[in-house]
Amino acid sequence: MQYVDEFRDPELITKASEEIRRLADAKRHYRIMEVCGGHTHAIYRFGLKDILPSNIELIHGPGCPVCVLPMGRIDDGLGIAEDPNTIFAAFGDMMRVPGAHGSPLEHKARGTDVRIVYSPADALELARKYPEKEVIFFAIGFETTAPSTALTLMSAKAEGIHNFSVFCNHVTIVPAIRAILDSPDMRLDGFIGPGHVSTVIGCRPYEWIARNEGKPVVTSGFEPLDLLQSIIMLLRQLQAGEARVENQYKRVVPWEGNRAALKAMAEVFELRPYFEWRGLGFISQSALRIRDKYAAWDAEQRYSVPETRVTDPKSAQCGEVLKGVLKPAQCKLFGKECTPEHPIGALMVSSEGSCAAYYNYEYRKSLVTRISSVA
Repeated sequence: MQYVDEFRDPELITKASEEIRRLADAKRHYRIMEVCGGHTHAIYRFGLKDILPSNIELIHGPGCPVCVLPMGRIDDGLGIAEDPNTIFAAFGDMMRVPGAHGSPLEHKARGTDVRIVYSPADALELARKYPEKEVIFFAIGFETTAPSTALTLMSAKAEGIHNFSVFCNHVTIVPAIRAILDSPDMRLDGFIGPGHVSTVIGCRPYEWIARNEGKPVVTSGFEPLDLLQSIIMLLRQLQAGEARVENQYKRVVPWEGNRAALKAMAEVFELRPYFEWRGLGFISQSALRIRDKYAAWDAEQRYSVPETRVTDPKSAQCGEVLKGVLKPAQCKLFGKECTPEHPIGALMVSSEGSCAAYYNYEYRKSLVTRISSVA
């Protein structure tokens, strides 16, 4: 298949759903985690949950980088940017994420120079354009976006642009999966492996999950047939009592990863000893920091960072939702105090957050159904 509409063909989707029903043991309950937030979004957007048998439960994982960032890191980055000679640059999905003292957009309303950029290179261009200003790029993302940050830092060093720095919040996916598997209240049968991350790191890093934990992993694309085929591949392994890593997304994901991207990351970054994740606590070697040879472009080394620690509002249950212990609608605030228009937790802000995806595609659908029945 070559075109998007082929991956959404109703006839093929029907055949795939029939094959899933044939493979699923009616006496067994399957719990499959889709790690990537993009997969969660696609599952709700295309209504895939509705065509799966009731004994296949999809668990939403921690694969949304905006969602797993603790509030304190947002406050730290914005705290540096309060200097009037500073430009704070970040991706658009960060703009409404709440910190303890407000979101970047709220800080902008108070006078902080906050700019939306579409890439780290855009932030570097701001530094070229405004040499009298200090430009801080708030870097965020899994290994998917880390190579572009690395290449931008390499460019800044090569060009000698010293009014540019990066506040690095890049995290790595494998330690988060390990933390979930170590959680005593989490039982999973298999994983739909992240598609975007795997374009960079490949599939080999997941082999320990199959080898040591006995859980099959299938790296998947993001179209309806991609996800349904991945579930079929997982069920076939489970039916045969096997646990292997398979690559459904071969048209995009190389087994060994993108070597050029990995080389750029290794040049610029090293692993942090530990890093705090929202809902998962501190996880060792789960994030990247900038190497000392790029210290002149590391905001954490150039500026005084307060290292703020802020707990989420007690009434919000983001941590439980992130770990897959609760479904979005089971949070006490969901759809009431916490909505996409007035988010309390990051899971309701990002388009890849499980709460936002559930609200936009499932919750609103149920609201329309209830209103129609009353009318």
